[in-house]
Amino acid sequence: MLEGAKRDTYPVGCAFDESIVHHEYFKENPDYQNPAHNTKYGVYKERCGLDNVMMSWGHDDYMYLVAKENKSTLPSAGLFIIRYHSFYALHRSGAYKHLMNEEDEENLKWVQIFNKYDLYSKSKVRVDVEKVKPYYLSLIEKYFPATLRW
Repeated sequence: MLEGAKRDTYPVGCAFDESIVHHEYFKENPDYQNPAHNTKYGVYKERCGLDNVMMSWGHDDYMYLVAKENKSTLPSAGLFIIRYHSFYALHRSGAYKHLMNEEDEENLKWVQIFNKYDLYSKSKVRVDVEKVKPYYLSLIEKYFPATLRW
């Protein structure tokens, strides 16, 4: 994975979009020259759904799998946000929409709302962790079992 692109996630198995951070360095990736992987659809079918698209590995998929495997009661939109919030090529640039199905299109709205509070939009205001801790612990308690498998 590229050092500069490791915070962003992107599909593998199809062409790398120019909206991916430092996309020019993907020329060194063997998939860039592979005719099965370097087209708009690559190994995927139109509107196959993002659940059927292999993404680059990152903290998004890790936390999504933790939530899923621990039978989190988060709504599907919440799981979608966790899994795709670093897929900036999609939710900021509109790339890869041709792979989305109807459910993805519905959930994309929630990612775009969440994005206002994500990585590139942090506030410099310091939060009193002890003050907000009970609120966040109650959310964890609501949506996750008492013991998690990591």
